[in-house]
Amino acid sequence: MREDLELYSLADQFFYEAPSRWRAGESTFDLTDGECPDGWIRSGNDDWRMLRPADVQLPDQGWKVHVSATPDNAERVLSVVAQHCFRERVAFKFLRTARLVRAYSLKYAPRSASGKLLTLYPVDDAEFEATVDALATALEGERGPYVLTDLRIGDGPVFVRYGGFTPRYCFTEDGQQVLAIERPDGTLVPDDRRPFFTTPDWVSTPDFLAPHLEARTSQSAALDYQVVEALHFSNGGGVYLGKRNSDGREVVLKEARPLAGLDSVGRDAVARLDHEVDALRKLDGVPGVPRVHDVVDVWEHRFAVLDRVPGKTLQQWVGLHHPLIGPEADAAAKRAYTERALAVLRQVTELVEQIHQHGLVFGDLHPANVLIDDEDRVGLVDFEAVSEIDAAQRQHMGYAGFTDSDARGAEVDQQALGVLALWLFMPLTSLNALAPDKAEELIAAAEEHFELPEDVRALVRGRVRPRRPEAEVAAAPDVRLDDAAGRRAACTSLAAAIHASATPERDDRLFPGDVRVFHHGGADFAHGAAGVLWALRTTGHPVDPVHEIWLVEHAQQSAERPGFFDGAHGTAHVLDLLGHTDLAAELIRDAAPDVARTHDVTLFSGLAGIGLNHLHLQRRDAEHLARALEIAERVAEAVDSGKPCGIDSARIGHRQAGSHGGLLRGWSGPALFFLRCYEATGQRDFLDLAVRALHRDLDLCVHRPDGTLQVDGGFRTLPYLDVGSAGIALVADQVLRHVPDQRVADSTGGLSDACRSTFVLQSGLFNGRAGLMATLVQLSRGDAAAPDAAQAHASVLHWHALSYRGHLAFPGEGNFRLSMDYATGGAGVLVALASLDDPSIPAIPFLASEKAAPARSQNAGGLGS
Repeated sequence: MREDLELYSLADQFFYEAPSRWRAGESTFDLTDGECPDGWIRSGNDDWRMLRPADVQLPDQGWKVHVSATPDNAERVLSVVAQHCFRERVAFKFLRTARLVRAYSLKYAPRSASGKLLTLYPVDDAEFEATVDALATALEGERGPYVLTDLRIGDGPVFVRYGGFTPRYCFTEDGQQVLAIERPDGTLVPDDRRPFFTTPDWVSTPDFLAPHLEARTSQSAALDYQVVEALHFSNGGGVYLGKRNSDGREVVLKEARPLAGLDSVGRDAVARLDHEVDALRKLDGVPGVPRVHDVVDVWEHRFAVLDRVPGKTLQQWVGLHHPLIGPEADAAAKRAYTERALAVLRQVTELVEQIHQHGLVFGDLHPANVLIDDEDRVGLVDFEAVSEIDAAQRQHMGYAGFTDSDARGAEVDQQALGVLALWLFMPLTSLNALAPDKAEELIAAAEEHFELPEDVRALVRGRVRPRRPEAEVAAAPDVRLDDAAGRRAACTSLAAAIHASATPERDDRLFPGDVRVFHHGGADFAHGAAGVLWALRTTGHPVDPVHEIWLVEHAQQSAERPGFFDGAHGTAHVLDLLGHTDLAAELIRDAAPDVARTHDVTLFSGLAGIGLNHLHLQRRDAEHLARALEIAERVAEAVDSGKPCGIDSARIGHRQAGSHGGLLRGWSGPALFFLRCYEATGQRDFLDLAVRALHRDLDLCVHRPDGTLQVDGGFRTLPYLDVGSAGIALVADQVLRHVPDQRVADSTGGLSDACRSTFVLQSGLFNGRAGLMATLVQLSRGDAAAPDAAQAHASVLHWHALSYRGHLAFPGEGNFRLSMDYATGGAGVLVALASLDDPSIPAIPFLASEKAAPARSQNAGGLGS
């Protein structure tokens, strides 16, 4: 699970929502909206409240103080700290409610914010030392989670680190925009927020912190195990592959942090680990259950040392072997897979039955907790949710689609086995959590493609129990996408769902989408209002004037980033399209300093997308062409340098990291930019650069056994529009219209075939079926089979389809919540569907050439001019 999904799933069961709206009607801390002393200013409307003396000017950076707390002591700790800050006139911010303290302490909340209740901003070193000393005394005996980025003061909940007070940004070497602090020479550098204490090389640690640094070092006793690799992280701790020093035995080290990683009933990671160890010891000797070797406390963390259960997760196994993933499978392949999958199901069932015979319920059965080795032997991991079978407990937590609020005791596992049986053949069961009546359609799809034995059908139909659908979200009835009339009706319904979901009264976002809408300001192209309005306008659907006004009034919210899909240039592109040319020009002008600083060369957030937007705008002002060509010089340097630039796998140390090859985050975006530069100038140097950039993306691809060519994603291969084969195929097709290249030509068949999978996990444009369908539409001019393949995608798009207030809607990334945004949700699906009947509609801006390639000119400018 992405680190932020749980946090943004608390407040709404259908859409990702800001955690500040989680039971927003409940009482806040008294200080949140109550009276504050004269001369103090209150600000902040979301998760945090800021209070500062009106006459105090804060520095841009310095030593800051964090105070952590638990939901139980948060109000008391806040009161003590606030009294000190008011008395000593120290600016501070705090979480608005105890419920938010709990939210930021959950298992999958961001680790960098875990447990933080307050941040204090001393103006100088003297105030910093006085504040730390006073709070350490005042809060003696209070407890709070360890703030991973900080140095702890004594044994209490007070922590310190050097960092930024004012949000400022810089760009890393691989192009990421991050929060920054300033070196003495004025250079902005990343504000290091990795989960351990560190200080910038030019900052001296105050002398009074020396005892606390020494205590930290002396407490860091070594494990009698070598950590080989991190397998998983959560707010509650890590899971590591390790070796025992004494004999080299391979083990798994499971870490638990006290007071952190809370579950739905408030247990912290240590309590859950102790519970898990107790359950594993009761199951000692059961094949497929890891044995406990040791439990050790190192510093403040607890580690369970377990046998390593060999193999990969069932999720990964299905991704490798499911016959509907990839070009159309024949009947023999489906029968072979069915036989293997049913053998796996039988083993899991037998293992669960053995757990029941020991008087326990596993309690959290889902594909990520099932491991399968090279001989198809299974094991189970993660026994945190185990309960006594006689206690007949309900589930306290579980994976979307695998839980049943009515099930108790052994029924919890039996119901999950039924879902698992369906998931093995139709891995879309998380949709059942959004719309329980979706189960019938998924069962029918599984039975259509696989010859399932009657006992398995009975298991699925008996345990996957559709319930009355919620009023707002349900399975979409009678979605017909096999003909143009049906697709037109579907597009109209999709547009209606988008309009119905709008919240123009809000400032943080206009349309619900991926959680990143809250990180990018609500107005950006990929996840915010700009992309949705572009999709409506491009497909011929009306743009509500109220929604257009919202974008105009909130456009500056995208200004922190200069990029196209995540920042100012994408918002400006749409504003220009809607006629707000002056505001568009202002956004672009204000973004210019960040454009000059960035090293990011991608289409999504970097120079390729920015350069393409300048080329698009040259029809209004010829100066944009000059800016585009300046940017092209910089992107060309990146192609020539061989540096990773955030794309190649070499930038990440993890052996399974993979790469970002593809259209939006790979080298194909720069290739498209160079191609458009050629069309604008006639300079053939740009064609050479386009080919070389494409070759760099092809270097990041691997051939699969099914004959497809896909981007190496580490533990998986990727065929998608964002990162993957589809985006490379689109640019390769366009480049070959201008210049022959044998390597590019030889790759097109494998790239195109990668877009023809019968099963696709997600429906969205960037990383789902809609993007593959839109790609095949664009490839139709050079691939006679592409139109039928695109139609095949449309014919099963209903597998993902849901109904929102009676209108057609689609889930976003992961299928956990609905999304209306362009990258992951309904707006992107709308564009893809519309393009099926009108190929002139581009899946993304800039795919359609805006002018024919000119005659070659020696004076048009460009590289070497």
